[in-house]
Amino acid sequence: MVIHRKKSRMYLIGLTGGIGTGKSTVCGYFKELGCTILDADVIAHKVVEPGSGAWKQIVKNFGQEVLLPSQEINRQLLGSIVFADPDKRRLLNQCTHPYIWREMIIQILWNFIKGANFVILDSPLLYETKLSKWMKKIIVVNCSGEQQLERIIQRNNYTADEAKQRIAAQIPLSEKCKWADYVVDNSGMLDHTRKQVMDIHKTITLMSQYNGLYLWVLVITICIVLLSIMLLLMY
Repeated sequence: MVIHRKKSRMYLIGLTGGIGTGKSTVCGYFKELGCTILDADVIAHKVVEPGSGAWKQIVKNFGQEVLLPSQEINRQLLGSIVFADPDKRRLLNQCTHPYIWREMIIQILWNFIKGANFVILDSPLLYETKLSKWMKKIIVVNCSGEQQLERIIQRNNYTADEAKQRIAAQIPLSEKCKWADYVVDNSGMLDHTRKQVMDIHKTITLMSQYNGLYLWVLVITICIVLLSIMLLLMY
């Protein structure tokens, strides 16, 4: 997606991959280069804080048993429920996605007002949630299947079956790599990963400096579409 000001424009760059491929590492390198990152996982945590609209929807549909004594969502318990049942996973998405999209729109527009040349949206479900269609370019972080499984087990203390469940819930990495504009191979040394990020950053920066031919109506249209989807899911 390209959002326009009077004499410049702002690109949305998608960054995705699979669970355990190293998206956080790659985002860290982009941050070191001065990039603005919108982290979908951080936004997802924010919108389910106790008392929020998404929190109320989760409690309504999944019951009080998914709450910790602090009234926060027990993410481990809820995760075990939704990753074992695709219907429950879709229900959870209906509870949270409208609020996540609303917060994303707010942050995108705020960065547009501040004059950012491009913003990177870090989302593990960029393709699954169809957000990919709004991105000007997409970066996929890749690694081997063995590395992915090992990292998930070590990082999250999952069993092998639990890790495989979470991998299976996402579009295969091989497919995401086919659709990507840039693929970061994060299976080797970190210096190699950093070098790839620097090369991609250079390309995107040069691209964002060119003048565009689009109109302000683009951002208004996209916001209307996303808000309409949000309202449909809420009611």
